[in-house]
Amino acid sequence: MDGVHGIIPAYLLARLAQSSRFPKAADAARQTLLAGRPQFRARITLSIDENGDLVAELTDAPNRTINDAGGTEKLPGVVVRTEDEGPVADVSVNEAFDGLGATFEMLLGAFQRNSLDGAGAPLDATVHYSTDYDNAFWDGERMVFGDGDGEVFRGFTGSLTVIGHELAHGVIQHTANLEYQGQPGALNESIADVFGALAEQYALGQTAADASWLIGAGIFTDAVQGKALRSMLEPGTAYDDDELGKDPQPAHMTGFVQTTEDNGGVHINSGIPNRAFALTARALGGKAWEHAGTVWYRALTGGLSSTATFREFADATVSAADHEYGEEVTAAVRDAWMTVGVLDAEGTRRTG
Repeated sequence: MDGVHGIIPAYLLARLAQSSRFPKAADAARQTLLAGRPQFRARITLSIDENGDLVAELTDAPNRTINDAGGTEKLPGVVVRTEDEGPVADVSVNEAFDGLGATFEMLLGAFQRNSLDGAGAPLDATVHYSTDYDNAFWDGERMVFGDGDGEVFRGFTGSLTVIGHELAHGVIQHTANLEYQGQPGALNESIADVFGALAEQYALGQTAADASWLIGAGIFTDAVQGKALRSMLEPGTAYDDDELGKDPQPAHMTGFVQTTEDNGGVHINSGIPNRAFALTARALGGKAWEHAGTVWYRALTGGLSSTATFREFADATVSAADHEYGEEVTAAVRDAWMTVGVLDAEGTRRTG
């Protein structure tokens, strides 16, 4: 199905499907692979001005609806929580609701973007999709969460980086609409990781230096030798498990993986631009969304081609940095892309 992007790459599920160490998870992975991966609201703030008069201010607010698929693969499922309702007994419902809200607040606070489309689109999600479903995904209209198999993967609603990542596919869909294949697809995945990391950092008030730069931390059970699905700062180090293998992400263009699997390596090669962003943010210091995040957002929304390569996106970020901030930020952006091998030693585009 077009427009569908899951957080767990097919290559990892395929590896898990062959596991003898995790029999339940192996069966869940096989079923997940077979199942596949099937859009205004305002808030009012009241205050008293210096004359003692009541002032009402309208600001953008999220419009969230959470549905429950009840272990089926029928979407959207039964409505179990809406914007005007408080927490319910189901932890997954509340985690999804809160994660959607946290991502909305990051987009609004960091980039003045009102929801995914910039015009207040509703934020919809479905929890308890299928049985032992080892993934979470954006289907072009809503977030969908599996509960995991309990042996290798926990439920996916507990990770804000996962929620922010998947919702970011909606932002990308409404902006550059990057093709989900090869380098444009890897950029699609990387930018989604950037937004996922920023959602978590914004919610926690973290600096770039304090952030973990991990995507999906906590979704593996304790039985797995791994800390997360991906490390933006150190691609290739997120997990190293006897059954699941080693995190295959390269950190430099010399390790770029040429493959027909994974839509041309979209989840694998995304490590290269991921590291460029993390290095930029750490070099600039402070909060990652304040400079680095803004540069990446401007590059995404500034007329980027849907078939953009790493080099074209690097050029777009350098141009955005120069336009927004000047030489200090521009130099940090350029240096990061040089470090990962996308730009050459002079900071110009590589020809190979």
